[in-house]
Amino acid sequence: MLRSVLAFSAVASLSLALASRLQQQSHSATSPQNSQPGAPTKTSELHALASLEPIDTHTHVAKGDASFYAMLDRLHMHILDILLVDDHDSYRRAMEPQLEDALRVVRESHGHAALCTSFDPFQFGQADFPASAIRGLDRDFAVGAVAVKIWKNIGMELKDRDGHYVLPDNPALGPIFKDIEKHNRMLIAHVAEPDEAWQAPNPNGLDYSYYKENPTWYMYRKLGAPNKHQLLEARDHLLAQNPKLRVVGAHLGSMEDDLDALAMHLDAYPNFAVDTAARVVHLVVQPSDKVRGFLLKYQDRILYGTDLEFLKDTAPQDAVKEWETQYAMDWRYFATKDVFEYSGHKVEGLGLPQAVLRKLYHANAVHWIPGIYSK
Repeated sequence: MLRSVLAFSAVASLSLALASRLQQQSHSATSPQNSQPGAPTKTSELHALASLEPIDTHTHVAKGDASFYAMLDRLHMHILDILLVDDHDSYRRAMEPQLEDALRVVRESHGHAALCTSFDPFQFGQADFPASAIRGLDRDFAVGAVAVKIWKNIGMELKDRDGHYVLPDNPALGPIFKDIEKHNRMLIAHVAEPDEAWQAPNPNGLDYSYYKENPTWYMYRKLGAPNKHQLLEARDHLLAQNPKLRVVGAHLGSMEDDLDALAMHLDAYPNFAVDTAARVVHLVVQPSDKVRGFLLKYQDRILYGTDLEFLKDTAPQDAVKEWETQYAMDWRYFATKDVFEYSGHKVEGLGLPQAVLRKLYHANAVHWIPGIYSK
């Protein structure tokens, strides 16, 4: 399927270019304002953001705190608290105690947090898999979980008894996806990684430090590991096999460096959307006109997310500062025409129209993730 999608690359490029030209003709914002590099002015940025009743569709919150909840209330922010099983993290090696902690956050947030649950992929191959996974998901649906996450360890780490990597379209996972669809929940699929994970080490790469610190996910020359095309083909197969299942590709669908290819996938699979979590920095290093055109054309398919965390060992005041800074910086990029520094990269803000900002920050999440927002 991936090869047939790529055949239309020229068409997608022309479409994005046209969308960009149309936006330039109709855009009513003032010309770029030069500003000194540095942190954005939080107060005005966050006030404007709060007016949209924003939803962050990609966070990981392990505990609550009065100051943290006050920040969510002050920003009118709603979050999706995402769980996952990671055998390299002592806290996330199993669904408990993180599930209990997440449910507490949902209760204490008074409507500001919703739960995205998961299942233990390392039970793959057990006699009662996937039935046990489905029982766990149905239990979580009954207490309000609105979505399910599959993580990159499916495809990049998990192996079957014969030593073969288990890909996201493995038949054993099929009943789980059907159960998610039956309950009208959404699947968040973190499949693959940025291109850099399969490339020779590049100290100047955007993600070099991450793979240096997390070699498990650095696939360059890893014997027997699937390449990125194989992983995305498996995701495409999942989408094609489950046309009524809503799927949000985490991190711009791991196609953050190729908006033309991402555009073709969005055209090919109407049940597919993506979030921006931890990938805005990949957008700011690309031509602003191209990014703006892409966001305009696919304004109904992009959900705002950050991948922000509030971990057990994080001081509440540090979490609040980090979250507010990230929210203000992202808003400045998407909503204004300021020229400023974003994570060390000089960028001109996109100045998206208000109607598009509302979709990005609110309406798309409500559409793709029923139950995530309550007034």
